[in-house]
Amino acid sequence: MASVSGTDINSNGRPPFRADHIGSLLRPQELRTAFRQHAAGSIDDHAFRAAQDRAIREVLKLQEECGLQVVTDGEFRRISYWEKFVRLTQGLTVKEAVFKFHDEHGHESDFTAPYVTAKVGRRAPITLDEFEFVGPLTRALPKITMPAPSTMHLYRFTDYSAPGLYRDAAEFFADLGRVYQQEIADLARAGARYVQLDEVAIAMLCDPAARARVQAAGEDPDRLVDLYVQAINEAVKNLPPHMVVGVHMCRGNYKGMYLSEGGYDSIAERLFNRANVNHFLLEFDTPRAGDFAPLRALPKNKGVVLGLVSSKTPVLETIDALKRRADEAAKYADAGRLAISPQCGFASTMGGNPVTEADERAKLKLCVDAARAIWG
Repeated sequence: MASVSGTDINSNGRPPFRADHIGSLLRPQELRTAFRQHAAGSIDDHAFRAAQDRAIREVLKLQEECGLQVVTDGEFRRISYWEKFVRLTQGLTVKEAVFKFHDEHGHESDFTAPYVTAKVGRRAPITLDEFEFVGPLTRALPKITMPAPSTMHLYRFTDYSAPGLYRDAAEFFADLGRVYQQEIADLARAGARYVQLDEVAIAMLCDPAARARVQAAGEDPDRLVDLYVQAINEAVKNLPPHMVVGVHMCRGNYKGMYLSEGGYDSIAERLFNRANVNHFLLEFDTPRAGDFAPLRALPKNKGVVLGLVSSKTPVLETIDALKRRADEAAKYADAGRLAISPQCGFASTMGGNPVTEADERAKLKLCVDAARAIWG
């Protein structure tokens, strides 16, 4: 596993760069219309792909104009951050989740979750086409995002699989890990250098309410944290030395709502030290995320991207405020290993967040400008 030293987080050409972003971006209206038309059968695969291609070219231009050194395709070939992974993996389908999105006003929203119906396997490349399309179109570094393995378990942890398929969750994650290993190997052969795993489950297990829900169902939340960290390690097993893996800790992201709250205190030591990844992208945009003290547990060879800019609101943070927060984080982790980003994507699902493309552009540029102001 390549290390990230305290002096080279932004000087050796390897991510994380001082300004990063989480990956998903607002789908333009033309693309959202194309998704609906394709689902209804009113446009064919060729026309649908062409609409996606046009939208991706435009969103690459947006990211480059903001000055970012890392870009994504906006996750424009997916309905949600995990939809394409589930669609192209044998043995997975969709059912209702046992948790709900909510907001500070008490509003709730149901959502769907992966469900295991057969032994899992990689039916086809999942993200390879995303990298192969973006790579030739940009001089920035393409990042490929995937849902973390725990996505396929916690949302329905009491009933994640049809009976009799797997002896236990560890056996399931061993099969699922091979799907990631094969996908990452193909990406590496194609020249990809940066993969991000979107980890919602471990972030949820920072939340006292979610932990209580898990315990009430007879499960041990700390055992699940250990299980999910091991699932990450299984996914990145045999990682080529030129590839970097970041884990984004996500508290849920749907039309401004979230799934969980709570600081990283209860999971920091195990996650930061045991996960065989290069850096973590952590949400710190609201008091719900807790303080920076858990960064004390960050090993010296790993970096952290501070998610200080909110993708859930159009209110634009100030550089002075971001600098103060970065200085506070530097009390617990060496400033040479810090970077900045939005706390989450702007559209983890097709619905997106209550912000406009102008808001999105301003916030991405703010990350770049703030990084220069803070770290030079």
